[in-house]
Amino acid sequence: MKLLLTGGSGRLGTALRGLMPDLIAPSLRELDITDPSSIRRALERHQPQAIVHAAAYTDVAGAERERAACWRVNVEGTRNLARSALERGLFFVHISTDYVFWGDVGGYREDDPPGPVRNYYALTKLVAEEAVRAVPRHLVIRTSFRPSPWPYPVAYTDLYTSQDYLEVIAPEVALALGHLAQIPFDTLHIATERKSAYELARRTRGDVLPGLRADSPVPLPEDISLDNRRWQSLKREWRR
Repeated sequence: MKLLLTGGSGRLGTALRGLMPDLIAPSLRELDITDPSSIRRALERHQPQAIVHAAAYTDVAGAERERAACWRVNVEGTRNLARSALERGLFFVHISTDYVFWGDVGGYREDDPPGPVRNYYALTKLVAEEAVRAVPRHLVIRTSFRPSPWPYPVAYTDLYTSQDYLEVIAPEVALALGHLAQIPFDTLHIATERKSAYELARRTRGDVLPGLRADSPVPLPEDISLDNRRWQSLKREWRR
């Protein structure tokens, strides 16, 4: 498929562009997802077969202070893109997050009911998912990643996750994008094994200090790990 990527200058977008040189990745000046006319012009110019929506407001703590900005990008921007995809009959791939779940039990499957949410960022991503599901041909990829090395001096020992570093997750997402026609699902969890945030941080930063979720300025889940067996099964099939 001819793919148009939003958020091409972000961490994931930059990594995907390096892995998939044929991706169309308009700049923010050319494609502003909060402006429907900008979206229309970009789609008319590039004529993609699918939109890969990776643009997002991702600062979880900042979202509590800048709620209007977070909503404008994550919800209104996604709605604008979904509406355009619906009008043009395009396939829509949406990069979502593990935070759409409450995060008390972990091991969440793709068909587990999402919500309620812990913070405002999570709320916007959950609402965005629902907007995407109005597009008949869609794929929601829930994932989570960090830049390497771990970017903070502290990591929580009581927050469990299946997120990984960008250099691990980006090739997995690229693999999925290269096999869109072979994915028979509308939701997919691309993640690795369950571990604490502290365990993940220690892999790339030996001086990281242990901390607790109670120290966070925003409410965080206890266990937001994702069940990735659907993704692992697909990869086994593709290797045959």
